[in-house]
Amino acid sequence: MINPAALDASAPRSASGHELMDQGYTILRGAVSPSLIGHVADDLGPRYAATPFCEGGFYGGRTKRFGRLLIRSPHMADLVMNSAILDLAQLALGNWCERIQLNLAQAIELHPGALAQFPHRDQDMWAGALGEVEYLVNVMWPLTAFTEENGATLIWPRSHGVEALVEDPKEEAVVATAEPGDAIVFLGSTLHGAGENRSGSVRRGIIVSYCLGWLKPYENQWLAYPPEIARDFSPDLAALAGYAQHRPNLGNFEGQCPSVLFGGYPEEPLAAIDALRPDQAVLLADHVAGQRRSGKGALAA
Repeated sequence: MINPAALDASAPRSASGHELMDQGYTILRGAVSPSLIGHVADDLGPRYAATPFCEGGFYGGRTKRFGRLLIRSPHMADLVMNSAILDLAQLALGNWCERIQLNLAQAIELHPGALAQFPHRDQDMWAGALGEVEYLVNVMWPLTAFTEENGATLIWPRSHGVEALVEDPKEEAVVATAEPGDAIVFLGSTLHGAGENRSGSVRRGIIVSYCLGWLKPYENQWLAYPPEIARDFSPDLAALAGYAQHRPNLGNFEGQCPSVLFGGYPEEPLAAIDALRPDQAVLLADHVAGQRRSGKGALAA
């Protein structure tokens, strides 16, 4: 099981962790086997073919996108739960939340003639304080080779953190060329965007991202994976997809962990159960003990 206490940004950093926090991005070469990516690509092929082009200048009129990838390929769980990726997400986000959550799992197909995407920072989905807190970590998994010609992701190094408050990035964009099996990892505060597809073939990839557990995610996980689907996930994956409370008590169902719904909607009323951080539990215990010593009865708001 993923231990929420392990979300500690003070833990020793790997070389990729140092690069991610210093540059705002890192590329893990050979993060998974090309055969795993091949299985995912085969599973998603029919959905790519059936999906219409996007509408709007941001998504792109020559681009296809679709989500709910955990139900579209049995191999997606291996990517979402990749330990090296989770370590990086925990490094970047661990100071700001009690647990991380899945933000989205989305497939992208860039067709010939697709224009370069508007450079952006994904943290702008939320109107929170900027320059100090990191809200999410993105991972782009190429299903086809990412090249300069077919629109590989453009990333502006060191445009993250407090530099996100600067209008013009100090460094030029780099082209994140990569092969199937590589993982392009970048922070939510890092300026980036898809490149222009000047080739004669499509560029396929999937993006998996993780965000602070108390944020509203980009993809509504409970609609994407309702209880009758998520109950077949591993416990760790189900928790990452939203079937866990973020202490204190956030994301509960009738005062309990939403995973209670894996047994069906309860026919009888449930008792609300505290889900507190350890520091809060200590303060509460002292408060309750003081009340009892004074002889006062139980109080409830």
